Amino acid sequence: MDEKDEKLLEKCENIDDSSVMGSCKALLELAAKENVTVEDRPSETYLEMAQTLTPKDVPKVLTLALKIRESGDITDTDLKVAASKLIRAIEMS
Repeated sequence: MDEKDEKLLEKCENIDDSSVMGSCKALLELAAKENVTVEDRPSETYLEMAQTLTPKDVPKVLTLALKIRESGDITDTDLKVAASKLIRAIEMS
């Protein structure tokens, strides 16, 4: 992660914006639908995380979005767009 990514993570630590939360949920649901694995979370699926999403989860979802955006292995356009939308929503908040 670069410095810009770190600043985004800091910015979203206490975020409770409905558009950001909606973007997080959409990204997690799409990641679950596409069976994407970019993070080691043995105790919780993306779908479970989407269903129990709280503002304190936003940094985790942002990390996932950053990984999806930068991944050369993930080619699903909808997933890449969802990741970019979340990142932009946090930047704009």
